[in-house]
Amino acid sequence: MTTEYPRDGEIIQIHSYKHNGSIHRIWQETVVLKGTPNYIIAANDRTVVTEADGRTWITREPAICFFYAKHWFNIIGMIREDGVYYYCNLSSPFVWDKEALKYIDYDLDVKIFPNMTYVLLDEDEYERHRREMNYPSVIDRILKNNVEKLISWIHQRKEPFAPDFIDTWYEKFLSYRK
Repeated sequence: MTTEYPRDGEIIQIHSYKHNGSIHRIWQETVVLKGTPNYIIAANDRTVVTEADGRTWITREPAICFFYAKHWFNIIGMIREDGVYYYCNLSSPFVWDKEALKYIDYDLDVKIFPNMTYVLLDEDEYERHRREMNYPSVIDRILKNNVEKLISWIHQRKEPFAPDFIDTWYEKFLSYRK
């Protein structure tokens, strides 16, 4: 049996959940640039985002998104005037169920600046939710190991942190928008 995944050029939704199963955030329209069983690369620009409480907002800049089936994080490269900023969510591996690409957001985030310096965010929120939602100790270990893996990728400039990598995928995104 082959695992199904969205086709290149397909417009999908992205659904982010919390560990307790509650919806966290929905991105309305994202274009799949490359779909495989191991990863999905997608992009959006000025898409509507709906928060758990029903509030909506619109993304401000083009973003290239990397979702993995075997890593406990996803990576968003945001294209701004002064360079590419990355926002990495520590999360479950994605699932694709034909309704949406879905993952569990585990609060910890890594923000990376165009000069490749980075900061770990939301450690207090992670600790609070870890207690409130009873994250199993195995999840805690997996997430902390994946923070280390992510930092290693940043230092190595591994894709998607490699120079020009985001630009290449952005060009493909623009070709779908014509």
